[in-house]
Amino acid sequence: MVESAEKIRISVAWAGPGWQGEIALGLPAGATIDDAIAASASAIAAHVPAAELATAASGVWGKQKPRNHVLRDGDRVELYRPLQADPKDARRAKVASGKPRQRQDKKT
Repeated sequence: MVESAEKIRISVAWAGPGWQGEIALGLPAGATIDDAIAASASAIAAHVPAAELATAASGVWGKQKPRNHVLRDGDRVELYRPLQADPKDARRAKVASGKPRQRQDKKT
């Protein structure tokens, strides 16, 4: 972790099948996503397996970023779970099953 007298306020968010949460942290300026994950690991550990936490994709405010991305004050670090199924494959399977598509009427 980068040492600095200046602090930034960030949060780390995770959503899983049994738990979703956001943890607020104060970190030294120059901290990275990896630093934020390490600082929040003990709070998240009860809900997220360590192996999953170590390999989860990460982002800031909905945009995927590498783990060495330097954070700014007010950033929200998001940890993304792997997809259960490729969305294109899931759609193809739904079409192949013959289920009629649900129509969504537009309101004018």
